[in-house]
Amino acid sequence: MTYWVNWYEFLKLVLLFVPERSRQLTDLMTELDTDRWYKNGRGPRYQQLSRYIAGLINSGDLTTDDQLPSERELADVSGVSRVTVRKAIGELALAGLIEQKQGAGSFVRGPGERFEQSLSSLVSFTENLQARGIKSSSETLLKGLFRPTPTETTVLGLSRVQQVARVHRLRSGDGVPMALEHSSLPDDILPRPEKLEVSLYDLLRKRDSAPTRAIQRVSAVNATGPVAELLKMAEGTAVLQIERTGYLASGRPIEFTSGVYRSDIYDFVSELRLD
Repeated sequence: MTYWVNWYEFLKLVLLFVPERSRQLTDLMTELDTDRWYKNGRGPRYQQLSRYIAGLINSGDLTTDDQLPSERELADVSGVSRVTVRKAIGELALAGLIEQKQGAGSFVRGPGERFEQSLSSLVSFTENLQARGIKSSSETLLKGLFRPTPTETTVLGLSRVQQVARVHRLRSGDGVPMALEHSSLPDDILPRPEKLEVSLYDLLRKRDSAPTRAIQRVSAVNATGPVAELLKMAEGTAVLQIERTGYLASGRPIEFTSGVYRSDIYDFVSELRLD
């Protein structure tokens, strides 16, 4: 005779005999009901599940050292295969949000090191991480010469015949996605953007074209779907957005960068002094 087991109901019954663990996992299982996290057309299920759990961690619903249910439990509760759960957990581990301990399970990691980025000094992402002994890396999403947008033309003071060099990159530290940076420069300042490999500012210094001052605007926004997917965050999570215009000593604007930074990692600081 064959018996069918509803694992969701079975787990809820078993957990009644372990009060604290019961409350934690029952709440989590309720949160992971498919209707809560899955939206048709919003990407692969493993990515949506990963972003949803990331949102629970970032909001504090899951805290440091909380243990996630097993793959089988998560698969049954969320209505997906164990392969999908495994890929989702892998994404969370890659983002530095959980730690997988062999033979013990997956646990929420404690807050990682926060990075202070000065708003009063022109230091590149690469240089900032190198100073902390962290390996920086970049994934190039776009680079080349293009016809400028009206905003790029105005900010950079371009003529009607000039092109703009665009470099869009996903920036990571020790493999953890940290920021998205979209940089635009006049074509005479960066004539061959495809040659850029690591630090933009380092390349500009070698060409004697690095900015000597900049104006930055910082604001808080909510991560859209594409941004959240790249930064391994839940859609709608608060992030820091910075728009920077860099100038040569002559006063010419030669860099316009719009960046989105993970607010759980970055602190932007500014020193104030009496005149």
